[in-house]
Amino acid sequence: MRLTKYKLGDLVSLSESKNFDDALGLDSLKGISINKVFIETKADMTDVSLTPYLLVKPDSFAYVTVTSRNGEKITIAHNDTEETYIVSSSYVVFSISRPDILDSKYLFIYFNRPEFDRYARFNSWGSARETFSWEYICDMSIDLPPLPIQQKYVDVYNAMLANQRVYESGLEDLKLTCDVYIEQLRRELPHIAIKEYIKEFDERNSMLQYDVEAVKGITAEKRFIETKANMEDVSLGTYKIVKPKQFAYVSDTSRRGDKISLAYNDSQYTYLVSSISTVFSIKDILPEYLFLFFLRDEFNRYTRFHSWGSAREVFSFDDMCDVKIPIPKIGIQQSIVEIHNAYIIRRKINEKLKSQIKNICPILIKGAMEEALP
Repeated sequence: MRLTKYKLGDLVSLSESKNFDDALGLDSLKGISINKVFIETKADMTDVSLTPYLLVKPDSFAYVTVTSRNGEKITIAHNDTEETYIVSSSYVVFSISRPDILDSKYLFIYFNRPEFDRYARFNSWGSARETFSWEYICDMSIDLPPLPIQQKYVDVYNAMLANQRVYESGLEDLKLTCDVYIEQLRRELPHIAIKEYIKEFDERNSMLQYDVEAVKGITAEKRFIETKANMEDVSLGTYKIVKPKQFAYVSDTSRRGDKISLAYNDSQYTYLVSSISTVFSIKDILPEYLFLFFLRDEFNRYTRFHSWGSAREVFSFDDMCDVKIPIPKIGIQQSIVEIHNAYIIRRKINEKLKSQIKNICPILIKGAMEEALP
């Protein structure tokens, strides 16, 4: 056995088939993430014709040529399903033309390595934006082991991927259980305004007891994040303190994608947030239970509908006090929270599994190449 060097262009072919007859609709439209997977498109498709969109048939690849401002990664994905997708005509779609020499999943493992990301960035060219063209894909040299060795390492990859997907499937079942439980409470229990359970908290960092490492931003995905603001020479004396088990949110809901930026401090650390944020504490109900309702799409819609203003629309603390939710006994609250916590823990494990699969790609390629050496 031995390695054989090929130009990738001799093993793949460009696909330019379009959705001319509009056979495929919005359900088939996909975008591609830097994690190298197809995702639901985030584009506004109102009144957009799908006729010029490219077909991505099963076992085909699609990628975005632009690599600038892309986290030093190339956006590429492999359609390993039995469905046909459609993607923007600005993408490049291709498939394996020599399956007797190159396994498509082996090529995807090859693309999944950070080495390939670096190669694509280094060989991207342009002024206003840098692109990794189809010509450069074709000009790539690739050392390939014989097909049986490729298949051996693809089998290892597939086994890990199958295990992760089974785990992920169980994860969604757990989330569904939590959602169903909450829906049942919403139907069966009276809804009570939370004003008796929350209290605004306005303690400032006036003594400068907390430094810039405590400063956090708040996202529309309901998380505290490291601040993106330039904190050079900024006085932290007016920043608001967010203690453990407290909430903080940004009252301005305009220009935020119909979501409210809110987060719950479930850590053991005290944070600082901008003085424009609203901070509040909670009593007599579990904060984690209340947070479950804040995570729901219905709450985002409620806050937007009840936001008022001219230059900017805000959801005030008085408006927050008027939010109504079902409030069962503490024991029931705890049960729901425990289900949700189990979901969060398993979701983190699932993300680690995905990361491990990605991290093993360079090892698989290295192992296949070494096995092919005489």
